[in-house]
Amino acid sequence: MQAVDIEEEKREIIQRYRRLLRLAKPLLKDGDAKLIKKAFNTSMEAHKEMRRKSGEPYIFHPLSVAQICVEEIGLGTTSIVAALLHDVVEDTDTSIADIEREFGPKIAKIIDGLTKISGVFEYGSSQQAENFRKMLLTLSEDVRVILVKLADRLHNMRTLGSMPRNKQLKIASETIYLYAPLAHRLGLYTIKSELEDLNLKFTEPDTYKSIANSISQTRASRNKYIRSFVRPIQSAIEKSGLTVEIKGRPKSIYSIYNKMRKQNIPFEEVYDLFAIRIIIDTEYENEKAACWQVYSIVTDYYQPNPDRLRDWISTSKANGYESLHTTVMSHHGNWVEVQIRSRRMDDIAEKGYAAHWKYKENKSNPQESGLEQWITRVRDMLEQNDSSAIEFVDDFRSNLFQEEVFAFTPKGDLRTLPHGATALDFAFDIHTQIGARCIGAKVNQKLVPLNHVLKNGDQVEILTSSKQKPNEGWLRLVVSSKAKSKIKDLLKEERKAAAAEGKEIVLRKLKQMKLTLSSEILDQLVAYFGAKTPLEFFFEVGKGKIDSKDIKRFKDFKEGNVQKNGHKIQDARAFEKQITEVKGKDHDLLLIGEDMDVIDYKFSKCCNPIPGDEVFGFVTVNEGIKIHRTSCPNAPELLSNHGYRVVKAKWASQQAIAFLTGLKITGTDRMGMINDITKVISDELKVNMRSITIDTDNGIFQGGIKLYIQDTKHLDTLIRKLEEISDVYSVSRYDDLEQLD
Repeated sequence: MQAVDIEEEKREIIQRYRRLLRLAKPLLKDGDAKLIKKAFNTSMEAHKEMRRKSGEPYIFHPLSVAQICVEEIGLGTTSIVAALLHDVVEDTDTSIADIEREFGPKIAKIIDGLTKISGVFEYGSSQQAENFRKMLLTLSEDVRVILVKLADRLHNMRTLGSMPRNKQLKIASETIYLYAPLAHRLGLYTIKSELEDLNLKFTEPDTYKSIANSISQTRASRNKYIRSFVRPIQSAIEKSGLTVEIKGRPKSIYSIYNKMRKQNIPFEEVYDLFAIRIIIDTEYENEKAACWQVYSIVTDYYQPNPDRLRDWISTSKANGYESLHTTVMSHHGNWVEVQIRSRRMDDIAEKGYAAHWKYKENKSNPQESGLEQWITRVRDMLEQNDSSAIEFVDDFRSNLFQEEVFAFTPKGDLRTLPHGATALDFAFDIHTQIGARCIGAKVNQKLVPLNHVLKNGDQVEILTSSKQKPNEGWLRLVVSSKAKSKIKDLLKEERKAAAAEGKEIVLRKLKQMKLTLSSEILDQLVAYFGAKTPLEFFFEVGKGKIDSKDIKRFKDFKEGNVQKNGHKIQDARAFEKQITEVKGKDHDLLLIGEDMDVIDYKFSKCCNPIPGDEVFGFVTVNEGIKIHRTSCPNAPELLSNHGYRVVKAKWASQQAIAFLTGLKITGTDRMGMINDITKVISDELKVNMRSITIDTDNGIFQGGIKLYIQDTKHLDTLIRKLEEISDVYSVSRYDDLEQLD
């Protein structure tokens, strides 16, 4: 272990603290510096014996979080103090009451929102989901809780390299699942992009390095290209009398990766690797006219793509983002995205919520922003907080991702709804009772059904009937959190009645079987029938979806007459305790759990792992341990909401066992192409094929092949050999084999 120079560390701590004060100085009022010093000393004392995984003093972390709050988010004294103290209650004997006594109720409330809950949670929930919910509920009271948490998460992601691999995956997955979308929704685009990039760096390091290297190698030519693109428009803008700053910025590594993955193209074919941003120094009342003036100058020099104009200055995004985007064709034949905005708009785009409030206080923009409207909608959703923590987090997260659609009432009132909103969403947005009685709508004077998806500019008149009643199917017809929560409320009374009837049926049936309905038996019934909660189980019995005769089968199962995956299981919790005791007889390819034992498992169909893939195990209720790739589409959700059910998994010595996987091949159609492909697969590499399909259109073919390979090295060799075939453009792996059926 490396020797620690205590004196050098003390000097570094003081240096970091002084840097924080220098950055905060423009924001400080009388007494603020004294309060920050008090918080720093409290944190120093609380964490004095603690070190991070990297070996550095723990106090470096709260100091870094406070610095991010000031420098990168633009927050003030309250947030600095909260950042310095954010781990004190969780990690030491200090209580929330102690914090309130020393620093006041406002800071105590923020610290409470940032302090994780400990303890046992009801079945169907998890500690992660409960902590997410606790933190998100504070959004309705003080947004600074979320902002300090984002600063905390950003610093944890920046220092994730010192953590063990399983922790890296869990923290990175939580980040991409909830925190990056949250940063996006609060307008913190720079932080959102960095969180996404860091997630990719730790979940798919090879891909991250490859794209980062490609960006680095093209930097010189890109900068030269940007200079030649900017030169003529900069000169014309200056002649018009406007003062602007023009800068080119590369797209984030994660956004390039997304484009490569979605379009199945290499880095070289991603055409919009960078965007040009034009920032105008102008008064608030002249902003809109100045932006359109610059747009006019840009499109005088470069041909715009009419389908790529995005006007977020007339109507801002729901997170307050304002900007004018256009994509133009350069003289070199490349599309370039140009973003035009004022200095105020740029500040809000970079620092989001905190910058928005700075301008609000200056009274330069008195009307309620889209961000405030969104927070009002979130508050409405939070008030309906009666679902399980996992459902709550899923609902909240879906609300983060959605873009907006703008529609009008018959009187011309503007309603902002999530992208994909239906006539039924619109009805609930107006009033719960109008939604509950909605039978259809007139959109632009034409009759449409409840599930009609609205477009920007639609004028919507809701049609109602006193005989109408909501049903379960309505939840599939809406996308907004408000509509979903209201429909759930309306259905709840009916569900309660059905559940009460179901409970009576269960009690009668258990009595016949000489069993008593204890909490343990109820947990086992819920797990056996695959219900999420006891209420759902009783409801399904009451509605006849679970026949009372089926409960007899449960008794056989409970007494061990029925086995699942070769071992007996009473409920999910018992299974989790047993996973390190259950020995698989036939598998020795994977080592699972903290002790790296040989345990029975199944491969998940959503990502079809093969030896060599980086994987993790997930404890299911009825199907034992399922193995997923870390790059599985479902991995972020599983690792974020159900981290307590995730176990380590690692490939050991590999046997010559064949695994089914799928490949997609595209290229130019020609005589003998199929023969060349099958020759490489069957003759040269001795790989068994299960099926091959070829579809040709205008001289281009697309093929899907299912085949048996041994591991990722074997697969990489095969892909490389296939790519060497004349007229083959690309070869890629399919995650979901059902796509090839």
